[in-house]
Amino acid sequence: MDMNRRALLLTSATLAANVVAPEAAFAQEQPRRGGIMTVHFPTEQRILNPSLQASTGVYIVGGKIQEPLVDLDAAGNPAPCLAESWEATPDGKTITFKLRQGVTWHDGKPFTSADVQFTAMEMWKKILNYGSTLQLFLDAVDTPDAHTAIFRYSRPMPLNLLLRALPDLGYVSAKHVYEGTDIRQNPANTAPMGTGPFRFVQYERGQFIIADRNPNYWRNNLPYLDRVVWRVVTDRSAAAAQMESGQLLFSPFSALSIADFTRLGRDPRFEVTTRGNEGNARTNTLEFNFRNPVLADIRVRRAIAHALDIPFFIENFLGTFAKAGTGPIPTTSPDFYPANMPQYPFNRAQANRLLDEAGHRRGAGGVRFTLRLTPAPWGEDIALWSTFIQQSLNEVGIKVEIIRLDAAGFLRTVYNDWNFDLATGWHQYRNDPAVSTTVWYRSGQNKGAPWTNQWGWTDAETDQLIDAAATELDPARRKALYADFVRRANTELPLWMPIEQIFVSVINKRLRNHSNTPRWASSSWHDLWLAS
Repeated sequence: MDMNRRALLLTSATLAANVVAPEAAFAQEQPRRGGIMTVHFPTEQRILNPSLQASTGVYIVGGKIQEPLVDLDAAGNPAPCLAESWEATPDGKTITFKLRQGVTWHDGKPFTSADVQFTAMEMWKKILNYGSTLQLFLDAVDTPDAHTAIFRYSRPMPLNLLLRALPDLGYVSAKHVYEGTDIRQNPANTAPMGTGPFRFVQYERGQFIIADRNPNYWRNNLPYLDRVVWRVVTDRSAAAAQMESGQLLFSPFSALSIADFTRLGRDPRFEVTTRGNEGNARTNTLEFNFRNPVLADIRVRRAIAHALDIPFFIENFLGTFAKAGTGPIPTTSPDFYPANMPQYPFNRAQANRLLDEAGHRRGAGGVRFTLRLTPAPWGEDIALWSTFIQQSLNEVGIKVEIIRLDAAGFLRTVYNDWNFDLATGWHQYRNDPAVSTTVWYRSGQNKGAPWTNQWGWTDAETDQLIDAAATELDPARRKALYADFVRRANTELPLWMPIEQIFVSVINKRLRNHSNTPRWASSSWHDLWLAS
């Protein structure tokens, strides 16, 4: 590629030397009550209710206000939250949750099984972007009493799958707030109400979100903090400067520039770390709109994949904490990762041959055709990746126009209007392929649901594999089915996931009890405290 190999170079050694694990637990320290936690909020969301949209940008706010039935402990195992216990019948078709008693919503009304029933049937199953596939075979939720919710499925639901999904896809909303309303347009979506440790106070678009301590929280004497303030700072350099001045105490989800990670990692006031993000492994994506007949041709999609020099991009732009991806299930998932799947190594000659075979000969100026690429507006790596795609495809005669939009515009354009040719962003893998991965491939997703199959691609064999794996109780058989799924997905290539990464956080060392779960940035922060 005619490109300066040193441009924006970040060596693995440089970044690795400055990204560290959090310090050991602060022995003998007594938690301090009070204080204000200030959080970098780089990209505003259309909604803040995690019952309706599974997204790190939603969890970073909504996860402090609303709570799931089940959470994760420090080791990444399912832990009680709004549900105290659970059990499944041997056939996997009935799962009973015993709910925590004495929990109230922020408006003082009691939390009951009716809230769980309403949320599961009206939100998780019908609207939640990953929930529609996870709960595809959920037929009903029975509520024999105020503190029992019985989930009934037409096909088996593996208990371990459900428990690992619920920390992200099991947030509960108040029935009395949403019942009888247009759920998607309810004002509570941007002024959420929950049972969590912090109560929503105010949201000023483009400026800040505020939530205060819930004095009636069910965890006795928690939370420690008085207030959480999310400051909207879209400029990465400005956010880094606010970290250095103490205006921000935490920047999550790789929101700063790679150069700032390196600089702040040398500053003794900060930890620059991947810890606390283990449950949010992510891959960079390249999504194809099949409504464009050019991209509906598999030869073109494979040519595009072959035109991208992934090792070069990782070496020169991402560094140690990225590696080449191999498909929809990353290597961070040892229970399900399948080796030796179809791949598309960099081969510009092969890319040119495939494009010629597809009938796209070079025309004036060497251009075969033009595509519009719409990148998600979060993370420096996506901006770099989209430019790299543009430059790489130009080398094989494909002209790419990059359409840069804000978050709301991106979500609307790609997932609701379908007005794109190529799109790119992140896929986040959450513990099990059925939680957040297969929904990118299964047909029949609700229009407008972010990070689902909105490409116009349908494949009956893939749908059958996804459904069979999601309802298989035998672990070995599930793994084999997911290997078949990855083989099919990589062969047909409706989208490509060629780069694996893990999020990097920047944390002020005044924070205590941080990064103590594998999805800490998304968690409730009920035990977070601030040293003086």
